[in-house]
Amino acid sequence: MLSSPLASTLMMRFAERTGIMSPSGPTRRYLWTDAFAVCNFIELRRDDLALALVDRVHHTLGQHRPDDARTGWISGLDAETGEAHPTLGGLRIGKPLAERGPNERIDERLEWERDGQYFHYLTKWMHALDQLARATSQPIFNTWAGELVEAAYRTFVHGSPARMYWKMSIDLSRPQVASMGQHDPLDGFVTCLELSATAAELGAGRLNLGDATAAFASMSQPGSLATTDPLGIGGLLVDAYRLAQLMTPQRGLGLIDMLLATAAIGLSRYSATADLGSKAAHRLAFRELGLAIGLEAASRIPEAAARAGIDRYLSLRDEIDGFWLQPRHRTTRTWMEHADINDVMLATSLLPDGFLRRHRAGAGRSSLVYSLL
Repeated sequence: MLSSPLASTLMMRFAERTGIMSPSGPTRRYLWTDAFAVCNFIELRRDDLALALVDRVHHTLGQHRPDDARTGWISGLDAETGEAHPTLGGLRIGKPLAERGPNERIDERLEWERDGQYFHYLTKWMHALDQLARATSQPIFNTWAGELVEAAYRTFVHGSPARMYWKMSIDLSRPQVASMGQHDPLDGFVTCLELSATAAELGAGRLNLGDATAAFASMSQPGSLATTDPLGIGGLLVDAYRLAQLMTPQRGLGLIDMLLATAAIGLSRYSATADLGSKAAHRLAFRELGLAIGLEAASRIPEAAARAGIDRYLSLRDEIDGFWLQPRHRTTRTWMEHADINDVMLATSLLPDGFLRRHRAGAGRSSLVYSLL
C-alpha cells in the first residue's frame, strides 16, 4: 500500500512546523524522528531537505541546550573542529526537560522527559547518515556516522564481560540509566556492519570498527531479544532485512533466521492482545507503525519469513496502515501529542524504501554538495 502524495504532504508539513526550511529561525528537533525524516526525504528525492535537516540536527542536538550554562559543541571541541566533526560527542535526544543532575535522585516517570543520549537513537541517526552517504555519494556522512559509533562505543559500553548503559548524560560523562537496552547491542552490531560496508563501497577508507563490532556481537544474546512491544518487534524484523542485504546467505542465514523466529514469538503474543482492536485514543501510532515498517521489511525476504512463520502476520501491516490512514484517527489527542513522530513514521510506512533499502553506493543522484560551514 503506497500513498506518496500523503507521505509527501506529511513530510512537508513536518519540515515547515519544525523549522527545517528556516536556517536561522526556531527549530524543534528530536533525534529519532529526524533520523526517519532524513530517510523519507531521500525517498521523496528531496535531498535538499535531507541535507538541511542533517545540518539542523548537528547544530542543535550536537550542541548544548539553550537553557544549559554550558555552550558550544557537546563534544567540547572548539567551534571550527566541531563543525568538521559534529558527531564526536554524540547527539542529544531532544527531550523537553533538562537532564538530571549528577547528584539528583532519579524519578523514573520524569526521566522519560529528560534530555541525555540514548544509544538506540544514535544508531538510527548513524543509519540515516549512511543512507544519505549512499544516496548522494558523499562519504562525509558515512565518516560522521563512524565517528558517532566511536563516541558511543567509548562511553556506553563498559565492564568485563561487556555491558551497555541505556541512557547517558548529554556530555557522555556519566550514565543516567544504568540498565542495558534490550536490542541496543544488536542495533550496534548491524549498524557497524552497515557502515563498514558503505565505507568500502564508496572508497572512503576502511572504518576501524572492529572492536565495537565484536563487543556488540558478544552482547547480542538470542535469548534476550524476545519482546511483545510492537516497536521492538518491528526493529527485529528491520535488522533481519538489513542483515539480508549485507550478508551472503551462507554467512548470515542462521542469524537472520534467529531474528525472525524471535520476532515470530513476539508477534504471536502481540496479535493475541486486544491492542489492535482498541480505539485510536488508546493507541500509540508510532509504535504500531514501527511494526508495520518491520513487516514490510520481512516481506522482502519471503523465504526466510515463511520459515519463521512470519508470513501469517504480514497482513497486519495493511491493517495498521489502513487504521491510521483514516483522517479521523489522526485527530485524537494521542496522535496530536506525538504528531511529529506519528506523521514521520506513517510517511515511512507508506514509502519505506528510503529507510529500508540500501541505495547503490557510488551512484548518487544529487548535484548538491554538502559544504562544511
